[in-house]
Amino acid sequence: MHANQLLTPAPISEHPLTWRETDRPEPGEGQLLIKVAGCGVCRSNLHMIEGDWVDGGVPAISPIVPGHEATGRVEAVGAGVEGFAVGDPVGVQPLWWTCGECEFCTSGREQLCHRRIITGEHVDGGYAEYLVSWADHTYHVPENLDLVEAAPLFCPGITAYGVVDKIDVGPGDVVAVFGLGGVGHMAVQMAALTGAEVVAVGRTPAHLEVARELGAARTVDSRDPAAMEAIADSADAVLTFAGSDAVTAQAMQTLKWGGTLVNAVPITVQDFHFNKGQTIKGSILGNREQMRAVLRLASEGKIRTVVERFPMADAAHALEELAAGRLRSRAVLHT
Repeated sequence: MHANQLLTPAPISEHPLTWRETDRPEPGEGQLLIKVAGCGVCRSNLHMIEGDWVDGGVPAISPIVPGHEATGRVEAVGAGVEGFAVGDPVGVQPLWWTCGECEFCTSGREQLCHRRIITGEHVDGGYAEYLVSWADHTYHVPENLDLVEAAPLFCPGITAYGVVDKIDVGPGDVVAVFGLGGVGHMAVQMAALTGAEVVAVGRTPAHLEVARELGAARTVDSRDPAAMEAIADSADAVLTFAGSDAVTAQAMQTLKWGGTLVNAVPITVQDFHFNKGQTIKGSILGNREQMRAVLRLASEGKIRTVVERFPMADAAHALEELAAGRLRSRAVLHT
């Protein structure tokens, strides 16, 4: 098979990814071999490829195939696997494996498993023609979904669902979404499903346009001080998907007293005033039942992805477009 392999992390401008021929993997007991149809391009892929996470042990192997939100069809079924057959449309999210035994795995919070293995960071991921997955962490994709367009459901989709699930809002409430890229465009839709008024805040005109298309009641250019002042202390909940101290400060200024901020990226909060009674929550991905709920919402036409397609061999170009901020929403590599 062919795959995009990373040998040594380096700036994307130095072309650290190589499209090369390599051995096709085979599924072991409890595993599946998936012929990849599409794999989303996440900013975390860029962080790993450029070496931002080397000190944390990521990538864990070399060479490694990046990519953690992949869809395709089952090519082969390993021993002991039930519920999957060759040809089934399936998807894999960042959680490639969890222990199944710890307090988190046994309480529906497997995304917090301390022994978790991440697709495309600890093991080979979806920037390739084939991918091995664990059946327990592989999901049936509804037949009415396009496999390439469905790929972002497995990271932006589940991440946004997990974030929105942590707020208690409905009609009459205001939810502000900061960071309108791959995850943010899903969060706008999921927040709108609660019945709350969704305010989408960003600095990229194309992202603001997508947010309006997907149900945002209002969009705000974060570069406009007057526009930001107009929404100060207005949101019952704020969702943040941009790892920027400046964006976090704007988000906190937008949050009402007594409101809740949920972040799905690392943030630094300064001047947190306890007397405002605000709550800050962190969120990472979601559990397996939540992932299935995301797929149901997509199958029912209640949410959709906005993607830009790139041939699998052009992964480097897709990453360059992401790094330059030229993507309208989510890039997806396709075979």
